[in-house]
Amino acid sequence: MDWYPFAGEDVRIDLICGVGADGHWHGTVAVRFRAEVLRRLGLHPDQPTSAPADPLPPKWWGPWGR
Repeated sequence: MDWYPFAGEDVRIDLICGVGADGHWHGTVAVRFRAEVLRRLGLHPDQPTSAPADPLPPKWWGPWGR
């Protein structure tokens, strides 16, 4: 996978999956970047996370859009 402008060793991808309490399979993907790499792009790890701006997404998005 091409992660330009990041080198392969600057990106970590974790896949976590398993059977939930409801008996269905669930999966989560976490993509992480080294802090010094983000600083080169003018970002830093102490910045607040992004959040949806007004207007809110449609209600059919459920809790994922909030």
